[in-house]
Amino acid sequence: MRPFASPAGQPALRLTALAAAILAGTAAHAAPPADRPDAAPLAGAIVVSGQRASLARAIAAQEKADNIVSVVSSDDIGGLPDKNAAEALARLPGVSVQRDQGEGRYVTVRGLGPDLNAVTINGALVPSPEAGRRAVALDVLPAGLIRTLEVSKTLTPDQDANSLGGTVEVKTLSAFDLPGTLLSVSAGASHDTNTDRTSPTAGVLWAGRFADGKVGVAAGLSGERRKFGSDNVETGGAWGDAGLAGFELRDYLPQRERYAGAVNLDYRPAAGSSYALRAFASRFSDDEVRDRLTVSNVKRGALAEGVTDTARLERRIRQRKTTQEIRSLVASTDQRFDGWLLHVEAAASRADDDTPESLNDGRFRGTANFAGVGYINGARPQLVAPAGAFDPASYALNGITLQQRYSVDREKHLRFDVTRQFDLADWQAAVKTGVKASRRDKANDTNQWAYNSSKSGSGNWWGSGPTTMTAFTAGQELDYALGRIGTALDPAAIRARVAGLDRARAQLAAESALDDYTMREDIDAWYGQLTLARGAWSVLGGVRVERTRFGADGHQVEDDDVTARHGARSTTNWLPTLQARYDVDARTSVRAAWSNSVVRANFSQLSPGVSLDSATEATIGNPDLAPLRSHNLDLGIERTLGSDGTVSAYVFHKAIRDFTYATNLAGSGAWAGYTTATSYANGAKASVSGIELAWQQPLRMLPAPFNGLLVGVNGALSDARADIDSFEAGVRRGREIRMPGQSDRVLNLAVGYERGALSTRLALNYKSPYLLELGDDVLDASADRMVDTQKQLDFSLAWQLNKRVQLTFEAANLNNEKYYVYQGVKEHNVQYEQYGRTYKIGLKASLF
Repeated sequence: MRPFASPAGQPALRLTALAAAILAGTAAHAAPPADRPDAAPLAGAIVVSGQRASLARAIAAQEKADNIVSVVSSDDIGGLPDKNAAEALARLPGVSVQRDQGEGRYVTVRGLGPDLNAVTINGALVPSPEAGRRAVALDVLPAGLIRTLEVSKTLTPDQDANSLGGTVEVKTLSAFDLPGTLLSVSAGASHDTNTDRTSPTAGVLWAGRFADGKVGVAAGLSGERRKFGSDNVETGGAWGDAGLAGFELRDYLPQRERYAGAVNLDYRPAAGSSYALRAFASRFSDDEVRDRLTVSNVKRGALAEGVTDTARLERRIRQRKTTQEIRSLVASTDQRFDGWLLHVEAAASRADDDTPESLNDGRFRGTANFAGVGYINGARPQLVAPAGAFDPASYALNGITLQQRYSVDREKHLRFDVTRQFDLADWQAAVKTGVKASRRDKANDTNQWAYNSSKSGSGNWWGSGPTTMTAFTAGQELDYALGRIGTALDPAAIRARVAGLDRARAQLAAESALDDYTMREDIDAWYGQLTLARGAWSVLGGVRVERTRFGADGHQVEDDDVTARHGARSTTNWLPTLQARYDVDARTSVRAAWSNSVVRANFSQLSPGVSLDSATEATIGNPDLAPLRSHNLDLGIERTLGSDGTVSAYVFHKAIRDFTYATNLAGSGAWAGYTTATSYANGAKASVSGIELAWQQPLRMLPAPFNGLLVGVNGALSDARADIDSFEAGVRRGREIRMPGQSDRVLNLAVGYERGALSTRLALNYKSPYLLELGDDVLDASADRMVDTQKQLDFSLAWQLNKRVQLTFEAANLNNEKYYVYQGVKEHNVQYEQYGRTYKIGLKASLF
């Protein structure tokens, strides 16, 4: 959707701006924020704008910028078939997206994974709904309700230093962003080719000013329901010298819903005085059924391709509904008096993830092992099995597991900033200082229950009744494009089997306690910065100091014994910054920035939980982990081409200390007698280096009708390396790895055409392979799990029916790109998944 359309009757402006701005990475001096009209211009914001009306001003002012910020505007987000914020951000230079079942979910900036980036909404940090992560899944935020998305790739001292790759700022609409009253509505329907299902989407946005223009109100609602499916086959990395130890065929049928609302209130009683209240809420639910067939326990230990053997087959099902909510409330005021600018801000945000009593596993095992089981094609294993493998009568109930999980992440902060502008000899100067106190609390609670055939005193018997799988099927064959799984299982029938049984006696006490924790992270910060400008030079320097106090409570689990554990750590980080810009001539500028940042480890790594699985195996959290620290260097040059074209190049280098990774402590210290003791450690060093290139230009110089073409391309080449070590036979050994989530090559290419009422665009997003995760033996490079090259081709078309109504058509994933993970070599599957294409038709109306 694109509810924040530019004035009706101007499709040419929208398309030209989109191709020019998103793909170019052009830079511009940031205007004062809309909710802070009296603020001094933010010397240091390179802005990529998606509206052509502001593109010329952005290019003209770009030489005044110091720090790098790429922006996607609301028109840009609606201009391509982007369902959510993550997919919109993937169009920017140096930014790529990690997908989940075909939808963009997390963003990687300059080769650094999503847990090393931060997300804010209207200035308030967005906590992560997921229990163990800092990364914010941006599929929670629907694209249709967002005014702008900004990615700060370098930070000034007045910004939080909690991102190594970039900080994503989500901004919703203010009535003072518009020249007058706005009311726009949109509606559409999308069709998924993989499941042949159709899904609705709709949005409405209203904004206006009152009380002689002193009061502004903007409000919007957005909703989407999407039914789709994916087909998957995966081994999980079960490869060895003898062959493949097992694999799974998986059929997914999810239904996802996104609802969001935003209300922004502004009061500007007089020049130099403003008050703002920003409220945002988003609700994302994922109701999923996963039906699968698994192959394991091969008689000879592993399967060779094309050779059959006797193996165990199981039919398993999971059904769960997860709901994630994000809420944010920000109140602020800006007051200018006698050359001073005062900014005061208070904010509270909350994210939670609720999965109420899911069917975590309904398991049916073959009544006997099956002979004649094998596979062909190591990259996409296709099952070879006798006809009985697909007969429900060949399987019997083996176990039922239920799970409930709830995690919540709360953050609140108070900040106070003061700015003073003055002349210093021949320099224009501005000094700014401020303090910020933030408090973050994260908690997770998990409960599990298990039922099996035992009638002993364990109390988890699944009750009387039939056990053959025939009694638990839905009656229809699964529509699975990668082979055959068999008859669909009925999750309701499985739940009904244990609905009336004693839940307390079936609870798994150890498993329920292991992942339960509470964590507290208090950060107090002070900063000071000075901006100087004269002639061709502009310089910004300063320092930020952050004091972090961290505490965590969890559990140690050994058999059925549960004991409390606690961990705590305090750190102080001094983070200096120096940024400069020099104007070579009227069209060319050179920029340089040296900055520092700090990111705390993931919550799953900091959790104090310890699982003593056996006398020789353990999993250990590490609340003593040090935060990651990075020294960053950025150099760039830009040149404008005419009034709305640019070419630019940036190089960057990040030297990272205390990189966090999984390791094996077996054979050392308290774990000397263990064969496996998985924990987390700080690496000595890691680094990221790269270059971003961008070019865009409307091809007006061509003869008609080709002068309606627009071409834009941007790309990033990067290299990210880290040193890790682990114990092997009691000896500490190490190796160099790629940073997880880092693609060496990222490319965006778009060709658009605009003439009269027609706007059309074809866009390609490409990224090269990247490391997903290390294998069980972190020192074995052949066990690394790599995500293969990904290329997605999208198309959009808009037809302006009249000045107020526009018809749109969008097609996503035209090339039917797959998601493929391999282990060591491409012939060894870890996961293969396909999603099909999605088509969407919509209608947008600007009522006034």
